[in-house]
Amino acid sequence: MADALTTEQIEAINRYNEEERFKYCIKAIVANREVWILKDEHGCVMLNTEEDDCVPVWPNQEFAKAWATGEWQACEAEAISLNKWHSRWTSGLEEDELSVVVFPNENEEGVVLFPDEFDFELKKQASKTR
Repeated sequence: MADALTTEQIEAINRYNEEERFKYCIKAIVANREVWILKDEHGCVMLNTEEDDCVPVWPNQEFAKAWATGEWQACEAEAISLNKWHSRWTSGLEEDELSVVVFPNENEEGVVLFPDEFDFELKKQASKTR
């Protein structure tokens, strides 16, 4: 697991635009070898766009936990290993016709990708860091 982020780092990252958040998230997930989601007793939480039902993912525990407020206050942040994500989650999300929203901000805005596109971006980043 990565070192905890400082308050200053969190505030700076929260000011990133959608594309900067996406790039940061992909790099952090690959570096830490884990994807963070929020889940409750029914499973992982979902966001809905006009076209897609999406599973939001975060680069680390701090950002995932920050979303556990309001209707999601009973949710817990959970790490999924990158290996488990590649082997189970990508195909599972595709079968359920779900998309991934990468590191959404407080306005629920983030880059939306199909699971195989998200998987491709993670693998592309991993190949750069070898």
